[in-house]
Amino acid sequence: MYQHTRLTTNRLGFLQKFKNFDYILLVCILLLGFISLTTMYSTDGGKILFHTKSHFIKLIIFTLMMLFISFISIKFWFLIGYLSYLIVVGLLVWTYFFGVTSSGSQRWIDLYFINLQPSELMKIFIILCLARYFHRMKLENVNSIYTILTSLIIIVLPMGLVIVQPDLGTSLLIAISGIAVLWFAGINYKYFIYTMLGFIISMPFIIAFLKPYQKLRVLTFLDPDRDPLGAGYQIIQSKIAVGSGGILGKGFLKGTQSYLEFLPEKHTDFIFTLFSEEFGFVGSVFLLIIYAITIYRIIIIGASSRSYFAKIFCYSFGAAIFVYITINMSMVLGLLPIVGSPLPIMSYGGSSMLATMIGFGIVMSAKVHNQQSIA
Repeated sequence: MYQHTRLTTNRLGFLQKFKNFDYILLVCILLLGFISLTTMYSTDGGKILFHTKSHFIKLIIFTLMMLFISFISIKFWFLIGYLSYLIVVGLLVWTYFFGVTSSGSQRWIDLYFINLQPSELMKIFIILCLARYFHRMKLENVNSIYTILTSLIIIVLPMGLVIVQPDLGTSLLIAISGIAVLWFAGINYKYFIYTMLGFIISMPFIIAFLKPYQKLRVLTFLDPDRDPLGAGYQIIQSKIAVGSGGILGKGFLKGTQSYLEFLPEKHTDFIFTLFSEEFGFVGSVFLLIIYAITIYRIIIIGASSRSYFAKIFCYSFGAAIFVYITINMSMVLGLLPIVGSPLPIMSYGGSSMLATMIGFGIVMSAKVHNQQSIA
């Protein structure tokens, strides 16, 4: 009798968790996954080739992983906040010494079933770590010199390990993720102003230390036509593809820039270019609306969460997703230099999708356990 009652209670607990899901967010994630899969199919020329197969498998596995994470108590993510950060820092150190080198960069660890890029994971776990650090911190301590210096060390350490790979773009995205937490934690806005002014003043010195290919990206951004068949080729062709899509686009599998191979690397950071060419302005707006609803639901989940840790994580993750989308689309439209920022879920890449789905899983965990407080 006791065992039967206990099983019934556990079953009701599971059903209650399932009922607490944010199904609007889940539908948006699944819809983005479907759109990404059809776009990847288009990059393979309308055939089920390597990129489509690989993207489909990763999409299924990581979506199931996200659902599994959703059922894990939000307290668990609080408890492993520091540990997860240290593990990823360790992976970055391992990458520096033993990582896989490709195209002049040493960014990956060969795990046989996936080439893991730890820097992508750091975008999520730096938020987790800082969210725990600021949990229940008294307001008068938030703006103390000790707190600010500790936060900066947490942010700068992985940035340095990523910069030496070299990967300046991802290191900046990691910094943005960390800064988002500082903003929502209540750090005085004057520190952000001082930091911005310091960054602007030091720009000439920063540029002097950039590697040649990084300086070339900045110069190409300022004037793509200076080398139309070299460094400026990608961005010029990208803008042509987006513009040629018009209002309604050329139609699915009918993107000429893509099919005539004018768009290199169209399956990764420039996948929005192909999508925009085929589905036009209307399709692009539809995609942006899905992203907007996704971010809105993340913020709503944060607002309804009882624990301050969950609130900070959701707000910061939502802000980070917004920045990633903005940077990627600005990059392919020529509004920002090319920095290697994937479009969440849409772009091909296992590490990027893994990190994004972990983030969504933790957000959904905050929703499922939104009445759970953390001491």
